[in-house]
Amino acid sequence: MNLPIFLALKYFKPKRSVASVITCVSIIGVMLGVAVVVIVRSVMTGFGDEWREKILEFKPHVSIVSQGGALITNETELADQLRGVANVTCVTPEVDSRILFSYGERVQAPIVIGIAGNEFRKAYKIGEPIAGTFELEPDSLIIGYELARSMGVWVGSSVTVCAPPLPNEVYLPRKWKVTGIFSSGHYDYDTGYVIADIDSVRDLMGIEEGVFAIHIKTPINVAVDNKAFTSVFNNIADALKSSNLRRMNSGFRAPSYRVITWREADKHLFDALAVETNMTAILLLLISIVALFCVMNTLLVLTVQKTPEIGLLKALGFSKFSIMSVFLTHGLIQCTIGVLLGLGVSWAVLSNLQNIVEWLAKMGMEVFPASIYQLSEIPHRIVYSDVVGLVVIIYVFGLLASLVPALSAAAKDPVKALNE
Repeated sequence: MNLPIFLALKYFKPKRSVASVITCVSIIGVMLGVAVVVIVRSVMTGFGDEWREKILEFKPHVSIVSQGGALITNETELADQLRGVANVTCVTPEVDSRILFSYGERVQAPIVIGIAGNEFRKAYKIGEPIAGTFELEPDSLIIGYELARSMGVWVGSSVTVCAPPLPNEVYLPRKWKVTGIFSSGHYDYDTGYVIADIDSVRDLMGIEEGVFAIHIKTPINVAVDNKAFTSVFNNIADALKSSNLRRMNSGFRAPSYRVITWREADKHLFDALAVETNMTAILLLLISIVALFCVMNTLLVLTVQKTPEIGLLKALGFSKFSIMSVFLTHGLIQCTIGVLLGLGVSWAVLSNLQNIVEWLAKMGMEVFPASIYQLSEIPHRIVYSDVVGLVVIIYVFGLLASLVPALSAAAKDPVKALNE
């Protein structure tokens, strides 16, 4: 064993001194910093995965709309062609629009999804109905549980719906019947969307034919894989070009389409989530860096206590680099112990996270109310690249924190150090 490692380990022997106490505090500080960063980052990553999955289960992965807000009138032909694209599992022409929805004195403005009844269950993964059925009948509605609760309606209730007014046009309100209640597990969807038969929605909007958009679903694992999703996107674009070419050859004007992906449709949500996750990680990382100042304080106290030994080593001919190596090694050993303990604590907490939450709930601390988050347990996922990055940062800042005391020890005059 070389001298720097031997002395660094020797200085770890407890001697009931101030340095020993500060060393323990610095190791605990690094441990807590690492554990908190890993735990919070894993939980927030789990929430992001959960929200993304719920979005992908409910909303389309790709939407095709006509440029300029015009209707898509060749929806049947276009949908049949898109169904032949690889990794496309569902294609649904829809009429989606915001409507006025009233019951008694209460009024809401959800988005109505007009879709064919035989395609609804394939396109929207929302589980089994809470009440009623998911059969789309003429002049009927399927609504979310939160909207039903806030409006005070239930299966069998007759509600008033009205299309949004347009210039020089007036649409009369209609009476539709609530036939089903769904719960997607996402509050915004359960309050902001209702589903109806596409022909009923066309009649409500004063449309004789055509749709506002064609929605496409892919397997979720394909939707989240950038390379696979890009391939599907390119195939969809090729199918649209082929459809336009056939219409031109048939003497019709080729429409201009806009293709919107799920990332574009919910860009603000995912950007906000990413910013929140990154800012939280940065703030927690600063806590870990502050803990590393304890490492520096430990080494500063140690250099004062070991001044005579430093003087003796320099008098025996040991170089400044050897003296620095002793204290740098001591600091890195503290970081290593803190990192290992922190990773162990984070693994233990994440492995028993639900039990901890339930225990806190019994103590009167409801940290994860299911009524708000609509989840049975806290989701979490460890991103190992984040853990590796955290460990690297801890070591880099730990080395920098150890550098100041190491330089101070190496700069001591051997004569003065021996006389202290």
